[in-house]
Amino acid sequence: MDVLYKDESYQIMGACFEVYKEKGCGFVEPVYQECLEIELGLQQIPFTAQLDLELGYKGRQLKQVYKPDFVCFDKIILEIKAVSKLTDDHRAQIHNYVKATGYKLGLLVNFGHFPKVEWERIVREQK
Repeated sequence: MDVLYKDESYQIMGACFEVYKEKGCGFVEPVYQECLEIELGLQQIPFTAQLDLELGYKGRQLKQVYKPDFVCFDKIILEIKAVSKLTDDHRAQIHNYVKATGYKLGLLVNFGHFPKVEWERIVREQK
């Protein structure tokens, strides 16, 4: 079975591991957001931070937008957290994001976990 966007995911997670190696856990999410912006740039990983993505409902565009922490390679949503442990609420959030945006892959990364980064791949189910 092929892993969706294997090489791109590997590069993104390498940047996340580097940030965790430098900062460890214990900071708030905006600190990791800023560090990751720097690290993705240093590693020349194409990304956009806090991009406004349109949402719809029954064929109508909503006024509300979704701002993922990062969109990398124009095809992977990277959502970061700084909590002691990922929960089903976090998983549901990223599942909704990939479904609502049409992206096929989301990476959920938690910098608040000790002793290492906690992360999950969320692949959108095809109908």
